[in-house]
Amino acid sequence: MVKITLPDGKGEEFKKGVTGLDIAKKIGERLAMAALAIEVNGTIQDLSIPIEKNSKIRILTFKDREGVEIFRHSSAHLLANAVVELFPEAKLTIGPVVEEGFYYDIEHSPFTPSDLEKIEKRMKEIADRKVPIERVELTRAEALKMFKDNAYKTELIKEIADKEKITAYKQGKFIDLCRGPHVPNTSMIKSFKITKISSAYWRGDAKNKSLQRIYGISFTDKKDIDNYVKMLEEAEKRNHRTIGKDMDLFSVHEESPGSIFWHPKGKILYEALINLAREENKLRRYNEIATPMILDQSLWKLSGHYDNFKENMYFSKIDERDFAVKPMNCPGGLLIYKSRLHSYRELPLRNAEFGFVHRHELSGVLNGLFRVRAFTQDDAHVFCTEGQMQDEILDMIDYAKKVYSTFGFDFETFIATRPEKAMGSREAWDIATNALFKAVEARKLLHRIKPGEGAFYGPKIEFNIKDALGRNWQCGTIQIDFSMPARFEATYEAKDGTKKTPVMIHRAILGSVERFLGILIEQYAGKFPLWLNPNQIKILPIADRHIPYADEVYARLFEAGFRVETDKRVESTPKKVRDAEIQHFNYILVVGDREMQNKTINVRTRDNQILGEVKIDEFLKNINKEIEDKK
Repeated sequence: MVKITLPDGKGEEFKKGVTGLDIAKKIGERLAMAALAIEVNGTIQDLSIPIEKNSKIRILTFKDREGVEIFRHSSAHLLANAVVELFPEAKLTIGPVVEEGFYYDIEHSPFTPSDLEKIEKRMKEIADRKVPIERVELTRAEALKMFKDNAYKTELIKEIADKEKITAYKQGKFIDLCRGPHVPNTSMIKSFKITKISSAYWRGDAKNKSLQRIYGISFTDKKDIDNYVKMLEEAEKRNHRTIGKDMDLFSVHEESPGSIFWHPKGKILYEALINLAREENKLRRYNEIATPMILDQSLWKLSGHYDNFKENMYFSKIDERDFAVKPMNCPGGLLIYKSRLHSYRELPLRNAEFGFVHRHELSGVLNGLFRVRAFTQDDAHVFCTEGQMQDEILDMIDYAKKVYSTFGFDFETFIATRPEKAMGSREAWDIATNALFKAVEARKLLHRIKPGEGAFYGPKIEFNIKDALGRNWQCGTIQIDFSMPARFEATYEAKDGTKKTPVMIHRAILGSVERFLGILIEQYAGKFPLWLNPNQIKILPIADRHIPYADEVYARLFEAGFRVETDKRVESTPKKVRDAEIQHFNYILVVGDREMQNKTINVRTRDNQILGEVKIDEFLKNINKEIEDKK
């Protein structure tokens, strides 16, 4: 017999060899129908795998983040199955789960819209066949023989470590190389939709073959697909790339893939967001620093980034020395800390940096402001004693809550724990992880765990904000680091005169400034609050004779610090009003004979709300209050 312990702590004995599905059925028929996989002692596996020893388990359903990933990865296999049935000459590569669903990269001539319709129809047919999905363990020789006609799979097999099991998953005649786990049966995947298609290079390298990338989304309930389609339609209206072009905010160019070219109005938006963080940093007594973009490769070996992150880094040789473009700001921040001696009286020492970093992303995943190779982090590194650590974490949580509420975001909180590839002792990790749990509990934040998803140097709190369309975005992080300060031999003089190593807390609230701005553009659909908007006020003189008075109004508003423009085109007033609304100006000021005579302005909003004729002083008083309140 084996003792099976559920997440609520209740235990029950089962026969040795019991499966996750058996346990789910014992708990309840509804759970058995919803079960997708099982977590056994922290390891996620198929429901069909026997359990041979006492275990703590969790049955995963679509309500769990891991359950969603398993369901959608199985959906990617369903897509691949349909493709090879319809197009036997197609060569499959990889089909991962991504934020917006899943995709599968396939070597094939470009698929047409009618091809995609056929693929989706065939996916439904395969699902309706109710085919069991079975795990197959293979030796290296067996795997190479099985996939000998697929160079992509053969390449992946050869990269698998000798001690690692090689597995494939079979559904009917279809079999695909995969670690798994997967749902038990194709019939569980009932609601899905192919969403788009693009091209991508194998492994993101332009030297390799161009592949067809088919994207899809899947849910367990049809109504969720219907809601998702409506959300996609609304998201298209809010597309940050389209709005960015309409408002002349930014552009991207092949001359620097994955980098953002900020136009004058976009730079205003960018600086407004940074200044918000600067003001908050000042209130919380952060210093601001700046570190170089290129640093000697030896520094990245010392920090641990070279061993744990080098595939995401760019390298260069200068004067026969090896350098790296920084993907993170922390090593430079440590060099500043080490540049002089520190006393316990100085701690906590809070250094903030709006650091420009570069990380290698595959070309196929680059996406406007959301996925870039070069971006600014609102980074900070706090050096403190272990006793000060708790108060610093609490202050950072309050900081995050304040910033997210400014933009109307709700957020979810996660704690990401020690990954397999990690620096530092278990004891240090336990102290750091417990501090994070204690802090979120003190602030009464509901939180979930992301097992093994911490940074290689320490556990972290992650903040996932939810936008107007209900989409989740991982933005801020708080990371506790005992390892890097020790590796750099960073110290402070303690009260007893001894040298001690400080705790280093890495903190970002916005995360990537570029990504956060992309989220904001879509959150507001370009209709930014007044304090943030590069297009604040548009003045519309009705006729040429009103231009001198419009210039007077412009001067008053400009001198008061507002972003203001005058439309002097020879166009009708309704046309000018409509254009200003499309450009999302918060306020549209019409001036004609009456306004010129009364020294007033006629005010309307971008939503066609007519506020009427007011004195300039009154208007200034109202909009200054709006700026101050950040409404």
